[in-house]
Amino acid sequence: MSALSYRLTIYPRAARGIAMTALLGAAFLATPVTAAYAADPAAAAQQGGAEAANAPAETVEQRITNLHTELKITPAEEAKWNNVAQAMRENAAAMSKLAAARTLQAPSSMTAIDDLKGYEKYAQTHVDGLKNLISSFETLYASFPDAQKKTADQVFQTFGLRAPSHT
Repeated sequence: MSALSYRLTIYPRAARGIAMTALLGAAFLATPVTAAYAADPAAAAQQGGAEAANAPAETVEQRITNLHTELKITPAEEAKWNNVAQAMRENAAAMSKLAAARTLQAPSSMTAIDDLKGYEKYAQTHVDGLKNLISSFETLYASFPDAQKKTADQVFQTFGLRAPSHT
């Protein structure tokens, strides 16, 4: 068992944190950050920018659809759910925008400090988006009956531990 698997088994709260990170970070993970290090920065910007604009939105939409189903959102909860879905879309767009901007900078002109500052921007955008997502999700979660809250708790406890589906 790897050290990460062990820690996730031992610390269920950490697993929930990872689940939220997975939700918010879907756009970042689906965006080809390696395009920023391509030999031709202009081509990378065009290709990476196009992929960043298309791939994350599709991935986020799939996650929104899957969560909607897993959380058993009722018609009465749709308005609150739509706020959660919108937060997820906004977070994905913000991460995608950062990734696309990064492809515009030639790797040879980046210093170690520039690289670290780039990751700092990703982290700050992630934190800001997570705050937005939590706010909208808290409103939705508060409206759930107890049985649905238990379902949501289970979904988020296992979300980060599931293998990604490639179907």
